[in-house]
Amino acid sequence: MSYASRRTVLTAALAVTATGVGVPLGAAAPAQAATDLYASNTDLYTQLAGREGLDFARRYKRHDRTDTDQSATTYPFTRTAVLALHGGGIEVGTSELALAIAGYHPATLTPRYGAEAPLHDYWMFEGLKSSGNSALHVTSTHCDDHVALSLAAGALNVISVHGCTATQAGAPAARPEAVVIGGLNATLRGHLHDTLDAAGFQTIDASPDGDIAGVDPKNICNRTLLGQGAQLELTTELRASMFTVNTRQGRPGSTTDVFWNFAGAVREAIVRMEGEASQVIL
Repeated sequence: MSYASRRTVLTAALAVTATGVGVPLGAAAPAQAATDLYASNTDLYTQLAGREGLDFARRYKRHDRTDTDQSATTYPFTRTAVLALHGGGIEVGTSELALAIAGYHPATLTPRYGAEAPLHDYWMFEGLKSSGNSALHVTSTHCDDHVALSLAAGALNVISVHGCTATQAGAPAARPEAVVIGGLNATLRGHLHDTLDAAGFQTIDASPDGDIAGVDPKNICNRTLLGQGAQLELTTELRASMFTVNTRQGRPGSTTDVFWNFAGAVREAIVRMEGEASQVIL
C-alpha cells in the first residue's frame, strides 16, 4: 500500500484555516469532548427539546431484510452501516457523502448505482443552524443515540464519516486534500487505503494515539458485532472539492466527480471487506 504515515507527514504540515475557500460555517468540528457543549446526544436532545427540525435533524434508513418460509433460499443480511455523526453544517459534506456511500443520491435519495448494487444502512445527525453549528458537535465516544447504536450493534462493519482540518490530519501544506483512515478494523482500513489510493486520493494512516484515530472501543465506529470498524476523516479542502455549491441547500445537487469517485472507492472497499472470512455468519 502506498499510503503515508501520519507521523511522517505531520512535521511537514502547516496551519490551515478551518473553513477553507468556499466552505461555510462548521467546516471542522472539535476533535475532543472537552470542547463539546453537550455530554451526549441524549443531553443535546434534552437541552434542545422542541428544536429538532429547526436547529438539528436526524435521518436514518434500516433496510428490510426478510427470510421467508422458503427454506431452500438464503437472503442477504446487512453487514455494513454508514454513519455521519456531524453532518449538515457541523462537518460539511459528511452527510451527503454518507448517503452516497450507502448507495443513494443525496439530492433525490434514490439508489444511485443500479438495482443490483448493494444498499447499506445509514444514520446521520445534521446541524441546521444558520451559524454556529459546531456547538452541536458530540464526540464519537459519547454518541448514545439509540438508533445509531442499534445500527452499529447489528452490523459487522461501520464506516463513520467525519471532517477535519489539514493540520489535524497531518497533511502536507502543498497537498492539503487528504483523508485520515482510522478505527480498530485493520482489515477494513487496509481495503480503504487500497481503493482510495487507487482512485487517486491521498490517504493518511491515523496515528494510534492521535485525536482522530478512532481507536477508542467506545467510539461508535467500533461498537459493532465484531467490536471494530473504520473512521474516515476528510480534510476541509478535500470536502470543498466535492461540491460546486458548498452550502447545505446546494451540496446535494452539485456533487463533483471527486465526490462520486471517493464514494465509489469506499463502496469498493466495503465489497472487499464483506468478502472476507470474518463476514461469514454460519
